[in-house]
Amino acid sequence: MHLLYYSLAFALPILAASSSSPEEKEKPRTPCAVRSSTSGTFFDLNPVRLHFPDEHEKKQQLSKDLASRNTSWPVRGLDYGANFTLNICSPVLEKLDHVVGVPEEKWANISAFYTSGGKTYSMGMQNDALLLRGRVLTLNYTDGSPCPSPGSPTVEPRKILDGPEDDDDDDDSIPRKKPSAPKDSVRRKNTVIRLHCASDPLAPSMAVSFVYSPDSCTYVFEARTPAACGGIEVAQQQLGPAGVFGVIALVAVAVYFGGGCFYQRTVMHQRGWRQLPNYSLWAGIGSFFKDLFVIATSSCLRWVPAKRGYSRISNGMPNGGGRRGRDSEDENRLIDQLDEEWED
Repeated sequence: MHLLYYSLAFALPILAASSSSPEEKEKPRTPCAVRSSTSGTFFDLNPVRLHFPDEHEKKQQLSKDLASRNTSWPVRGLDYGANFTLNICSPVLEKLDHVVGVPEEKWANISAFYTSGGKTYSMGMQNDALLLRGRVLTLNYTDGSPCPSPGSPTVEPRKILDGPEDDDDDDDSIPRKKPSAPKDSVRRKNTVIRLHCASDPLAPSMAVSFVYSPDSCTYVFEARTPAACGGIEVAQQQLGPAGVFGVIALVAVAVYFGGGCFYQRTVMHQRGWRQLPNYSLWAGIGSFFKDLFVIATSSCLRWVPAKRGYSRISNGMPNGGGRRGRDSEDENRLIDQLDEEWED
């Protein structure tokens, strides 16, 4: 019993040291979550991150609002002339095709879009990195469809600087360097989502409203959700309760046998199997299971059919009974014959 207590006392510090991660080791970033560097508040938007659940998530209990959704979050454009569709930290659930200015291999990665004039425009690609701008939680999507061109000047730069062409210039023989074409710097649509806390218990899980778009290139939205209220980060345990007890049991068994063998060998001067702690107990348990195995094996062998060419003698067989009957008749006949000879 004392050895068991010592084993547990030795196992608990080892378990605590193995489960606690060192402070200098950087923790992996949680997608769609961020921690405030000033207040320490942890913001996690995964509860409003829409996606098709896998087999593991189907077994978990989800809210009815999110479990029944097969579309992304809709947003009314009001005076913009088009309605928007977006998702939080994930691509939209809708299947898109023929997106303006976006390669086909990126269509499945679009997180915000709108349709206007029969054409689909992307407002940014998937991004799960949240930002804190002051006290405002922000999510940005970039690299959408090309922005509309602001227009080009009708007068060439050379005409503005040098005035109209003069055929009588004396320096016509001097070759002039043509103005270089401007580099391809196409601006692309992007989305800014400001997330605010919805503390009302009756508030919906997500409510998104369109704010403005100054140049039809940057789109600003505001979203109110209880997930943006912040809270305390729940530490993810490496081992569950069963794993913790399993580690304690393994360490206790290892210390029990290791310490017992060391004691039996050095103090009791035992050798061989007798070095094991409580050898007589384990030997008795082994003999018990050995006897059970022998009994079970012998019971099973009775049902094994006999080999050909051999027959087993049984007292209950009819042939054996007839043979014993014939032997008794012969004995009686011999006795009667001896009695007759004796009388004569």
